[in-house]
Amino acid sequence: DQRVGLITNQTGIDRGGISTIVRLHEASGVELVSLYSPEHGLHGKLDIARIGDSRDDATGLRVFSLYGETRQPTADMLDEIDTLVFDIQDIGTRFYTYISTLGLAMQAASDHGKRFVVLDRPNPINGVDVSGPVTDAGRESFTAFHGLPVRHGMTTGELALMFRSERNLELELEIIELANWNRGDYFDATGLRWVNPSPNMRSLTQALLYPGIGLLETTNLSVGRGTDTPFEVIGAPWLDGDSFAVELNALGLTGVAFIPVRFEPDSSKFAGEACGGVNITVTNRDVFDPVRTGLEIARQLRLNYPGEWDIESYGRLLVHAATFEAVHEGRNV
Repeated sequence: DQRVGLITNQTGIDRGGISTIVRLHEASGVELVSLYSPEHGLHGKLDIARIGDSRDDATGLRVFSLYGETRQPTADMLDEIDTLVFDIQDIGTRFYTYISTLGLAMQAASDHGKRFVVLDRPNPINGVDVSGPVTDAGRESFTAFHGLPVRHGMTTGELALMFRSERNLELELEIIELANWNRGDYFDATGLRWVNPSPNMRSLTQALLYPGIGLLETTNLSVGRGTDTPFEVIGAPWLDGDSFAVELNALGLTGVAFIPVRFEPDSSKFAGEACGGVNITVTNRDVFDPVRTGLEIARQLRLNYPGEWDIESYGRLLVHAATFEAVHEGRNV
């Protein structure tokens, strides 16, 4: 007997591949009133700076964009609902914006007296390993919504409980908990279908690399966007992949190897330009630390290409002044 608004995208499906939109729309006990889409849109195919409102073809329901004029549901957007439901697959990295959408929506629900329900999903890169610096207080943003480490090791349901507690939200919150998930499991142990959560997040390997490699993409370095393997390669026209691979392999990082490559992105940074670089190959994910790997790459860029690599924008997703300064000074990780 609830009028429901659903925040979701193409990852909101059940084990049989039927979308949560369809499930709720056809359910006799609730009335699905409106939809809300995060970055990349309802179908996860848009890679643009601003997305407008739309209408869902299958149900005819209005889709309010939470990556357009506003990134938080407004009073008007929530006026006709009783309960706001969140069902999106996260990938376990602080600056992946779906968890920011979660937090902002929770704040709006608290402000406007709406019940909030999270349909929980596994952390695909496991719920045990946590690494990287915690967001500096006072530097929160849409890519750093809360004080979290880079690789947070939590599910969206657990994050929702944390946000409510640490932000003192007056909110009726219900978590539909996971069944049969072991915290140490990666996504491929769940038997669930992999759906690309965003256009450039095309595999579990890329999700695992993202906490470290994603930190680099605010700089003048390609992280493989515009190639078939985003986040599995890095490079630039000014980078010598052969010598850089030797430098990185000499570090003895566990669970990873670096192979020199040349590639030419067909879009995004350095589109149409030949880049020297390395392919980052995870050889044993049980001992691989993506954040440490990303920081080691940043340090080697600083030491080997101090004039070419623009370090100043490296702090944008790191949001931790002490770590940024350490990289700037070339200190060991």
